Amino acid sequence: MGLLSELKGFKGARKSRKRVGRGDASGHGGTSCKGHKGQKARSGGKVRRAFEGGQTPLMRRLPKFGFTNVKFETRYNIVSLDQLNQIDGDEVTSESLRNAGIISRRWPVKILANGKISRALTVKVERVSAGAKSAIETAGGKVEVIG
Repeated sequence: MGLLSELKGFKGARKSRKRVGRGDASGHGGTSCKGHKGQKARSGGKVRRAFEGGQTPLMRRLPKFGFTNVKFETRYNIVSLDQLNQIDGDEVTSESLRNAGIISRRWPVKILANGKISRALTVKVERVSAGAKSAIETAGGKVEVIG
């Protein structure tokens, strides 16, 4: 175990800075690593942020309105009336749909009026379309919208 004052970096961990413009023998002479001519080779030759060489910049090419960020959209598990017939019991919830293997993701559930329902069920889900609601109620069931 060495002393704290004797600590050294690993070989190659500390590099000396690049000294440019000190002759051709240094490997950084001549154009001083700036290439030949052009704006970036000149003194004070800076290019502003987002400058694309005269091409229309990205910020001007992108649409300024009408964009909806998919990252924050609410997605639903879509369930049709036909699938409700597969559930055992009289109550339909997200948990009973998951147990029956009809839905797999933990998204809110929306029931659509595809197909026909053959028995009276109590449906407790986040969303129900108007057609599905009337079909469930005509079959003698009940619809409760959660949250």
